[in-house]
Amino acid sequence: MKRDGFVVHTKTSRFTEKVVSLAQKAVVGTPAPAYRPGEEGYADWVILAVQGLKEYLGHPYRKLMDVLREMPRVTKLLDLTPETVPHFSTVCTRKQAIPMKRWRAILDQSVELYDLGDVQAIDATGVDRVQASQHYAKRTDYTFGTVKTTLLIDCETSAILDIHCSMKQPHDTQVGWQVLVRNLDDLATVAADKGYDWEEIRTRLRAESITPLIPQRDPGMRGWARNLLIKDRAYHQRSNAESVFFGLRRRYGDTLWSRTWFGQFRELVMKSAVRNIERAIEDSRP
Repeated sequence: MKRDGFVVHTKTSRFTEKVVSLAQKAVVGTPAPAYRPGEEGYADWVILAVQGLKEYLGHPYRKLMDVLREMPRVTKLLDLTPETVPHFSTVCTRKQAIPMKRWRAILDQSVELYDLGDVQAIDATGVDRVQASQHYAKRTDYTFGTVKTTLLIDCETSAILDIHCSMKQPHDTQVGWQVLVRNLDDLATVAADKGYDWEEIRTRLRAESITPLIPQRDPGMRGWARNLLIKDRAYHQRSNAESVFFGLRRRYGDTLWSRTWFGQFRELVMKSAVRNIERAIEDSRP
């Protein structure tokens, strides 16, 4: 907790302040009023902030709404009252309607909370989808599987710079190209495993004065020496990406509960943003 005069700022209130601020920035322009009775209802930034609180507190939607009604300080930060807290079904419905670019905007804003280091890393893993029963799966033609998730992280701060999700299994080089090219301004040295071995990626990074630390798959004698040189530099920091994946699973759960694929993508982006915000708050505490 942080004391400011006679007011005690808990970690939850500080998190809420930050996620509300970033959600308002994500909508661009002057934020709309939190709640307007009628068809307009709740502003997008309120729904985004509530989604952030869901991941932070780890509650399902029904319980989250009950908890928020008993937290007047938090609802005040949302510019709501306990009486105007949205129904859980409203939050679920609006989650699907808010454009993905606004979810990504929160992640981008959360990166601004950090002073990035000189080495970044990219890696991928599979994240489990909801564990439905066999009866439910047969009745709804639901298929089991994982979401291929690629993270670009800063090795010094462990901040998540970008995330890519896919229901298929695209090659790492194709995903790596998309993620790295749209984050060139934040990169200095990129560490990746042999799955990202593609000369076009190295050429593009070098053209932007970015150092690629990506070993070759079949190096030959000349490439073997080059791989050895790469591993003698900052390549070992690539394992930080695996640590970030572990931290995400341990803190925010290792299963996605959204039923739709686009809902699962939004869930992963929000988990990443919430992790950035939470760690920034912890690092800034007196």
